[in-house]
Amino acid sequence: MSEIPSDLKYTESHEWVRVHDDGTAIIGITDHAQHLLGDIVYTELPDVGANFAQKDECAVVESVKSAEDLYMPLSGEIIAINEKLAEAPELINQDPYKDGWMIKCRMTQANEVDALLDKDGYAALANADA
Repeated sequence: MSEIPSDLKYTESHEWVRVHDDGTAIIGITDHAQHLLGDIVYTELPDVGANFAQKDECAVVESVKSAEDLYMPLSGEIIAINEKLAEAPELINQDPYKDGWMIKCRMTQANEVDALLDKDGYAALANADA
């Protein structure tokens, strides 16, 4: 079973979100998603300053198996990207919830968090997906 931290929110498309009290959020792909993708070899992250609506395509993750889009779990402005992934995309495989984070945004619709899955909801989805 993949790791599913209880302090995060999740999407049906396998992104995770760590919401901070200051209105920012860190986003990445779940442990389940990185297992499905296999060895990640490249990421294409958005530009800092770009704005996205919830569910917009915002990044690409390429593995030895396929290329998959990352969908924005929350509306917001990109305020940082994980620059380490340019040289070491395998960080997503090694530690998807810490060193393998992908983007940080300033949320513009904080209430969108309410529609995201909690640990149990995502676990049920991931188990059905397995």
